[in-house]
Amino acid sequence: MKNQNKNDNAANRKSYVGYVYNVGEKDYKRKILNSLNPAWAKLHEEGYIHIHDLDAYGLTYNCLTFDILNAFPYKNFKGKETSYIIVGVFDFIKELLAKVGNEQSGGMSFANFDIDFSKIFTELGVSYKNNESLFRACISSLIIWCNEMHTRMGQTSYYVTFCMGLGTDDFARFLTATFIDSFYHSNNLIYKPNIVFKVHRGANRFSQDPNFDLLRKALLCTAKKMIPTYLLCDCEADKKTDPYKLSIMGCRTRVVADIFGKEGAIGRSNIDNISINLPRLALETIELKPNTSLEEKYELFKAKWLEVASITKDILLDRYHKTCHSDINLFPTNRKYHLTCEDINEVGLEGTFKHGTLSLGFIGLSEAIEILSKKRYYEDEKYYVLALDFVKFMREYADKLIEQYHLNFSLLATSGELISGRFIEIDKKKYQHPCLDKSFYTNSFHVNVDSNLPAYKKIELEGKFHLYANGGCITYVELQEAPLGNDEGLDELVEIAIKAGVHYLGFNYPKDVCNNCGTSGTFDVCPICGSKDITRIRRVSGYLEIEDYFTSGKKHEAKTRRAN
Repeated sequence: MKNQNKNDNAANRKSYVGYVYNVGEKDYKRKILNSLNPAWAKLHEEGYIHIHDLDAYGLTYNCLTFDILNAFPYKNFKGKETSYIIVGVFDFIKELLAKVGNEQSGGMSFANFDIDFSKIFTELGVSYKNNESLFRACISSLIIWCNEMHTRMGQTSYYVTFCMGLGTDDFARFLTATFIDSFYHSNNLIYKPNIVFKVHRGANRFSQDPNFDLLRKALLCTAKKMIPTYLLCDCEADKKTDPYKLSIMGCRTRVVADIFGKEGAIGRSNIDNISINLPRLALETIELKPNTSLEEKYELFKAKWLEVASITKDILLDRYHKTCHSDINLFPTNRKYHLTCEDINEVGLEGTFKHGTLSLGFIGLSEAIEILSKKRYYEDEKYYVLALDFVKFMREYADKLIEQYHLNFSLLATSGELISGRFIEIDKKKYQHPCLDKSFYTNSFHVNVDSNLPAYKKIELEGKFHLYANGGCITYVELQEAPLGNDEGLDELVEIAIKAGVHYLGFNYPKDVCNNCGTSGTFDVCPICGSKDITRIRRVSGYLEIEDYFTSGKKHEAKTRRAN
């Protein structure tokens, strides 16, 4: 029986606690909206913008990359037996994820799981040698926990990312290999957590690099399970940053530059983000100036964006300042383990959160350019240049805000899980346009999911946008089917992506699993046992989920996707 839930979040599952939470959440979101400047609330309600995680407004931040070396409670394990330490450390990881997951609204990340935990275990006097089986069991248990636990708010799984691949000592290599092997051999219905393999010259990118074998192992796993995804440390946007300080949080969030001196993601957060509905502004533009030149339309479109972005900036600042004056006791785990780049107990909330980012997001660039020009931007060089110029224009505005307010503003290429459908449903009530017929807007700056462009071309077109979307972005390649065993083919696309400027890369393909016998492939009827009881796993907006739980817009998108 297929699930008939209408989810705002594909990671949600029904429960009594979740039901009660949802009832309260809706009321609380309404209370928050009513407390805001009426002009701000109107922009959100009318679909010009989306204030993400309204229930967290002024209470907590969005996401965090743990400063795990600073956080780790070595004293709890000193003098204990080896097996106790190994099991206890992995239990501590689960404890952190469960507790911090309820202190914030977004994703959690380990920037260098392999390097950091090899150091932790070595400091505790534990070697992986002669303990391989226990390590494998604990890592497998951690993977299953991340996949199966929907206890956040009584209904949601935890957004967890384990970054790895740069550690070249024997212990770090063992941890990376074991994590990837465990995921590769896990049940076909295991599709979390997100594993990010960090690709970097000198560590693993080329055949002479010490971890090149681990890159190939990762690619083989991706060819079977769509995970790992790939953080490309040598791309144009990241090549000047220490790769050990790079991380992915949630489904794409990127935190790097810090005007307060803590460069890189470790111990830092995205504090808040708001997404702007680009197609709405384009629709208003052609309504006002239907018969003018494209140049005039484009200038009006930019002016409209600036007007909305200026108000959005005010909301981001309001939320940031309210969060800085929240109750410090709402962050007991952060206070206990010092997970942030500054000790929250010593510098307070503002002293900690000032290192975070405030993100201007956007969705539907492709539809916006099509509405203005009557062409999809990837179909003509002229319109591609226009699309690229607009993203550069948005980034320049975000950079000006840094200078003006002395805070870390950034431009986020939004993952539109909820808003891809929410925005277009609102717009349909007022406008008629062919772009509205498909019932979803395209994520961020992506080319349309039915473009049928070759993989290399999609990568090359989207790569240039990555330089400007400094708050986070991703490029996906949509494959016809699982490229089982084809690590060389995926490696070629990784190289193309690095040279094209792509910061973060993922590979998608339809993955169907028979619930009767466990067979995986692409089918409506299981080719082995004939069952029609099928679970369909797809990438929703940066993470994998079961298609039945997708939001309305994402269900429409999934049906429209075509292979590159």
